[in-house]
Amino acid sequence: MNKADIEGVKSLLSSPKKIVVIPHKNPDGDAIGSTLGLLHYLKKSNHEAVIIAPNDYPDFLKWLPGESSILKYDSQTDLCKPLISDADLIFTLDFNALGRIGDMEFAVTHAKAIKLMIDHHQQPDDYATYTYSDVSMSSTCEMVYNFIEMLGDSNLVDQDIATCLYTGIMTDTGSFRFSSTTNHTHYIVGKLIEKGANNSEIHNNIYDTNSYERLQLLGCALRNLKVVPEYRTAYITLKQEELNTYNFRKGDTEGFVNYCLSLKGIIFAAIFIESHQDQIIKISLRSKGEFSVNEVSRSHFNGGGHTNAAGGKSDLNLSDTIDKFISILPNYKKELQWS
Repeated sequence: MNKADIEGVKSLLSSPKKIVVIPHKNPDGDAIGSTLGLLHYLKKSNHEAVIIAPNDYPDFLKWLPGESSILKYDSQTDLCKPLISDADLIFTLDFNALGRIGDMEFAVTHAKAIKLMIDHHQQPDDYATYTYSDVSMSSTCEMVYNFIEMLGDSNLVDQDIATCLYTGIMTDTGSFRFSSTTNHTHYIVGKLIEKGANNSEIHNNIYDTNSYERLQLLGCALRNLKVVPEYRTAYITLKQEELNTYNFRKGDTEGFVNYCLSLKGIIFAAIFIESHQDQIIKISLRSKGEFSVNEVSRSHFNGGGHTNAAGGKSDLNLSDTIDKFISILPNYKKELQWS
């Protein structure tokens, strides 16, 4: 954000406001962590703030401070609509196109509120009056810390804010191993630990809460893993019946795609998950080096994201989706050989 934008936001927040904070549909650790971190900050600054998520999210995020106050638009629409229409300000976090909030899009688009975007994804739309967009950032949580610091309020960061922001940074950096993790990321993480974020406890709460069924589902996913060695690619498929067999719950497949990327010599990884409820194949893509899965997802699978992590979807059936995926690999042969 430039100096004029920072001063503009400071002016907006100089008196109590009604504020709605919104993450993207199917929010992940960065989306929930950043919205909760910002929520706690806004409340400490005497604003009337609420988070409205488009829908529910995995149970492993439901221990975060303040999580129980989050409203879900899909199941609490009548409660959420007036809050959106009456808001003075709407913060949109961890997404940069209103199409990412599903059924909330119409209400947010037509709200009278001034909109502010904080996000690190590529090619942001221009719906917000104030936009803090930086694709070099590891996570939206890192950006929220910067945002609070830009406003001169880093002294307000307490243990609750620190815990929420640390969680999102940790999850969006793959526990600090992705290339988006910079010295500045570690600087902020150090500050958050100073403020009370318990790094080992947070890691345990996120990663060490597996159910027996989830581990069985992981075993199924690994049995389904296929390798396309000539394109340094590996992928996993999961059918709806396999999800049902292991009592799939939202978030259970989180991180599965990274097992593909852990294979020696593999730089492009994908997971294809059949969803009868949504009538689509959900797709997650990961890569190493400079190979852009964001470009692959935008060009072929109605999605997008970052250079090394992106998501998308397919309206074809699972078999045809895999055929399409394999058919496009020759288009990227040069990049896959040299990345």
